Amino acid sequence: MSEIKVNKISPRTNCGTVTLGDSGDTITIPAGVTMTNSGTAAGFGSTGEISWDTTKKTSGFTATSGVGYFTDTTASAFTVTLPASPSAGNVVAVSDYAGTFGTNALTIGRNSSNINGSASDFNLNKSNVTAQFIYVDATQGWRVVFTGDQSGSGLSEAFITATGGTITTCGNDKIHTFTGPGTFAVSQIAECSANNQVSYIVVAAGGGGGGCGSDGVGGGGGAGGFREDKSPVTPYTASPLDGAGNISVTATSFPIAVGGGGTYGTGGAVSTFSTITSAGGGAGGLRSGGASGGSGGGGAHEGNSGGSGNTPPVSPPQGNSGGSGVNSAPAGYPSGAGGGAGEAGNTDGQGEGGDGVTSSITGASVARSGGGGGAVNGAQTIKSGGTGGGGAGSNTNTLAVAGTANTGGGGGGSSETAPSPSQGGTGGSGVVIIRYKFQ
Repeated sequence: MSEIKVNKISPRTNCGTVTLGDSGDTITIPAGVTMTNSGTAAGFGSTGEISWDTTKKTSGFTATSGVGYFTDTTASAFTVTLPASPSAGNVVAVSDYAGTFGTNALTIGRNSSNINGSASDFNLNKSNVTAQFIYVDATQGWRVVFTGDQSGSGLSEAFITATGGTITTCGNDKIHTFTGPGTFAVSQIAECSANNQVSYIVVAAGGGGGGCGSDGVGGGGGAGGFREDKSPVTPYTASPLDGAGNISVTATSFPIAVGGGGTYGTGGAVSTFSTITSAGGGAGGLRSGGASGGSGGGGAHEGNSGGSGNTPPVSPPQGNSGGSGVNSAPAGYPSGAGGGAGEAGNTDGQGEGGDGVTSSITGASVARSGGGGGAVNGAQTIKSGGTGGGGAGSNTNTLAVAGTANTGGGGGGSSETAPSPSQGGTGGSGVVIIRYKFQ
């Protein structure tokens, strides 16, 4: 074996590259030899062996195997992309430089390889964590083999875990929709207390429209009460009635009541979630004034007054008053319309149902709690229900329309000359919707 003894090996050109051996060669470092690194070592990493780059990273980049990185997401979230075409034993590490992963998550881009056996990027969304990724094979891809933070727990922040109703997702939020009675069962609360405040709407059932047979020209049913509160951590456009009161959940079960619509001449039933109760809509008048409720029912013809809304009173108001019937005998003897969550009955014209309000808590903009339209005798133009599920009133040729299910819309009023059975429309049933951050 030949031997070369020198004090230093340097490239022929300034800042050039020195290559030791050829591909396939083995270079042996004898026992007892100490190698000191005063520069940056890259590509030497294997399981558990990382050389840390101590210059913090503040924007996205592609990692090199064998290197650990201090990543600072204070200004904004960004992505660290894993090496392309990795080999078994390649290793990359990242650490939360400023403890901001919980606010601005660091994404680990998989770069076409699996991470933990899944073809998905990996999010680090818990502050003060350090994670090491080692490439195993094409099936598992990169495995997270070391995780930790200052408390010794895992990489991902705990969020609310719950069951009940029909569950959908919108971005980082889960939405539970209850169209009937049920239970919102919380088995785990969030690690960050702000994430335990949920958004919700609680809509009671609409009242039934007035009028049956010879009972004159009945008023439209009032809309069910509408109450909403938007958590700051759930991004959506709330209704103007946002602010019913914060609810922060605990790990327990919350019974949900969803009101059923009132039949002709009767009010709707309440809906409840936790400390929030929405009142059912008032019934339309039967030769009388409309009944009070979440929104008031419309008064029957001959000058009968509409019922009061926001009964019992809450802030913001859960509804509005019904409109009054006319006190004379114009064409059709029109009755009053039911109030809606957004306006009183008759606001858009005699007998026109009060409009509801719109919220995008489910991810789509939906109007709810519209008042029922009043009725007219003869073949006069039908009075429409308010936007948000209010049913239209009847005339001689048309039956009264029911409020739309699960909107809390009031039922339309009925004319005594309407086709048989000439009775007011049933109010629409209520709904309870809960939204929270789950990731």
